[in-house]
Amino acid sequence: MKEGWEYKEIGEVCEVTDYVANGSFATLRENVQYKSEPDYAILIRLADYTNNFDSSKFVYINEHAYNFLAKSKLYGGEIIMSNVGSLGKEFICPKLDRPMSLAPNSIVIRTPFNKFFYYCFSSTFLQGRIKGISSQTALPKFNKTQFKKLVIPIPPLSEQQHIVEELDLLSSIIEKKKAQLNELDNLAQSLFYEMFGDPITNEKGWEVKKLKEACTCITDGDHMPPPKVDKGIPFITISNIDKQNREIDFRDTFFVPQSYYDSINKKRKAQIDDVLYTVTGSYGIPIIVKEDRNFCFQRHIALLRPNKHLVSPCYLCYWALCKSIKYLADDVATGIAQKTVGLSSLRQFPIIIPPLSLQQQFASKIEAIEHQKELIKQSIKEVETLFNSRMDYYFN
Repeated sequence: MKEGWEYKEIGEVCEVTDYVANGSFATLRENVQYKSEPDYAILIRLADYTNNFDSSKFVYINEHAYNFLAKSKLYGGEIIMSNVGSLGKEFICPKLDRPMSLAPNSIVIRTPFNKFFYYCFSSTFLQGRIKGISSQTALPKFNKTQFKKLVIPIPPLSEQQHIVEELDLLSSIIEKKKAQLNELDNLAQSLFYEMFGDPITNEKGWEVKKLKEACTCITDGDHMPPPKVDKGIPFITISNIDKQNREIDFRDTFFVPQSYYDSINKKRKAQIDDVLYTVTGSYGIPIIVKEDRNFCFQRHIALLRPNKHLVSPCYLCYWALCKSIKYLADDVATGIAQKTVGLSSLRQFPIIIPPLSLQQQFASKIEAIEHQKELIKQSIKEVETLFNSRMDYYFN
């Protein structure tokens, strides 16, 4: 134990409550109705944090429901933690432009100094303890009573403030560097518009073809559930698509046998310079295959193999990132639970065909931008390593 630190149960130093503290399931159903149209209060969910608090996706409740949910009102600054599904995922509640209340499947934590406890709860030490009290069911969860009994390290207030200042500084450096990455992404996309114009309005008058004419192959992954093995060929799902960096994350894939990979049609085996394109859920994310590596992918991911006599992989990727192409995908996407862009619709997308020489100039500029991005990503990794080591020192 560090000098002057104490170990206490969370319930001794934090107020912890949740949505169901307001009454039985029957009374909650009777008094609380969710609304998609703006109303008196916002029901704050983990999804809102994930969506960067996009107001178009908020869920609302009326004034009666807000007053009924008196035990879980939010005012901004509280720690909100998921206790169903994404266990232990947390965020600091923002202050929004109307009253707020906590949604189901999360707990709200209030302390005299929330930021210190926010860092404490995100440590590998406490995240491991949370897994220890979680149910091992299809949808894992933990209850607030068990959570309140977990023991955590508590330093004196002056040291709490010092810890928060240090971790906040490192966090701000990481966020600023990530903002630089976003700025470079915006620069890359603005270069596309500058050189080629909007791909739908086509104000520069380029030749227009259907996407199926600009690609030698447009297909998707196997539609049948694959056999799984402990070691073998990586199988890529939507969850392995890194949306921010637009790359495949191979760290947490499952594997299929070599025999399964060998049996797949050659058209469904990704090659260098193919473009993968998500078609279900978070559809419209293009990724250029840059690594000569065998892998399989699910049917929620399409494969676009560009005809290099007409379009370059880099051009095809940034064409797909254009807002007007995303709007086009929105128009043709079908489904209720998860919208999907069908291959037949995708093949009909119009694509402008500028001269290859101009596409190659664009690719050279993108390569320079990507080089700068790699330097920033490496710097982010270094600061994240330092941040994690300080978290280990204080909490683990």
